[in-house]
Amino acid sequence: MHYTGLRRWQESLNNGEFSCLDAVNHYIEKIEKDTHNAFVEIFYGEARERATVVDQKIRFGTAGRLAGMIIGIKDNICLKGHRVSAASKILDGFESLFTATVVERLIKEDAIIIGRLNMDEFAMGSTNKTSVYGPALNPHNKAMVPGGSSGGSAAAVAAGLCHAALGSDTGGSVRQPAAFCGIYGMKPSYGRLSRYGLIAFASSLDQIGPLTTNLEDMALLLEVMAGKDPMDSTSSSHAVEPFSEALGSERKYTIGYLTETLEHPALDPEIKQLTLDTLDHLRQAGHTVVEAHLPHLDYLTPVYYIIATAEASSNLARYDGVHFGYRSPNATNMDEVYTLSRTEGFGPEVKRRITLGTFVLSSGFYDAYYGKAQKARRLIVQTTNNIFEKCDFLLTPTTPGTAFPLSKVFDDPTKLYLEDIFTVMANITGIPAISIPMGQHSNGLPIGLQLMAPVFKDFQIIEMADQVSKLSTYNPDLVNK
Repeated sequence: MHYTGLRRWQESLNNGEFSCLDAVNHYIEKIEKDTHNAFVEIFYGEARERATVVDQKIRFGTAGRLAGMIIGIKDNICLKGHRVSAASKILDGFESLFTATVVERLIKEDAIIIGRLNMDEFAMGSTNKTSVYGPALNPHNKAMVPGGSSGGSAAAVAAGLCHAALGSDTGGSVRQPAAFCGIYGMKPSYGRLSRYGLIAFASSLDQIGPLTTNLEDMALLLEVMAGKDPMDSTSSSHAVEPFSEALGSERKYTIGYLTETLEHPALDPEIKQLTLDTLDHLRQAGHTVVEAHLPHLDYLTPVYYIIATAEASSNLARYDGVHFGYRSPNATNMDEVYTLSRTEGFGPEVKRRITLGTFVLSSGFYDAYYGKAQKARRLIVQTTNNIFEKCDFLLTPTTPGTAFPLSKVFDDPTKLYLEDIFTVMANITGIPAISIPMGQHSNGLPIGLQLMAPVFKDFQIIEMADQVSKLSTYNPDLVNK
């Protein structure tokens, strides 16, 4: 059962070549044999029950638009009756009481949710090494990280363990692992997809996003999941466009590139050359290519981490050992319940970010750090809006380099934070961004390029990504599955 896209897959289902139940059993067997540690739980019973129901709908001609699509969800997205832990000990044994809106919408269109996917603890990380379940591994080379925090989601799709996956993107956590694993990963405009049922990291930055092997699936998933949700006050009432109709367009646009990204000392020379070559090909295809400037590039990461950690320290205060999840067996009084449960339940990276966030919000430091970061955020938004007055899109590298070794140790944790330098701009400003697999590095690992557009230009970004992807030299068959 080789998956090349939902349209061909559904043709096979309709022709009786195999059933949804056959497919689910096939993928369950693949996941059970897999060695990438992408899945942390398989929904055996529910996936098979859903497959049986969808088979009946196909038989009677009443199946939804996603009939037969097998999807994995990141372990911070809720599904009623199933465990959700955000890859943290603090949520050990917790079972969700409700289903995330985006997952409900997928199920309504007859997608089959097959299991939970590995991630960095509470979505904090760029490697998937902070997970309580251990790291997921890159399907191209198991010695390399798959990226984070949606590393399990990217690894599962790249390794062919499911057709698509959901991740969450707070500072690049869908796009970076997509680039490292050679697939598509998109962060829609802030508010385009409901966050109801997503375990929060940083509420003003978080956005659920899909990871797929092709743009046709990506567009259809966005169509199904997008739209206003009364359960999420930050979800937008902006009209849902028919994203699938964006494919195949030959419309010409103005493409900008940020000189600061191409001149950044951390950028790999081969990734820089691929970016320049892609811009040249776009120019030859009739698009206008212009230079743009973001003088605040080096401030993006500090601004992001101040805001993100401040919001995380507030969001994670609810995990106290009292209401739900892990409670320390060593506690003998109420103070120890709080202190020991959080000390034992959270991993080092989460504790580091809670501590930093509490510090920047504390009396005497609020104005010096958090207040200034919010002012800088506003300046970055204004600068970004000014850039988009001169161009329709921005094309940049997704990451400074390719996937790095799992064994690599960062003596200074802030050096790892610089992995997000090209991706955090989209989260700070709320604009849509997508990573497109564009080529292969000489080291054999995939290279992703990132396309960004003005806020709520999600339709247009799919349209342009389709044109850019046609220039790709990436060969997905080289993945070592």
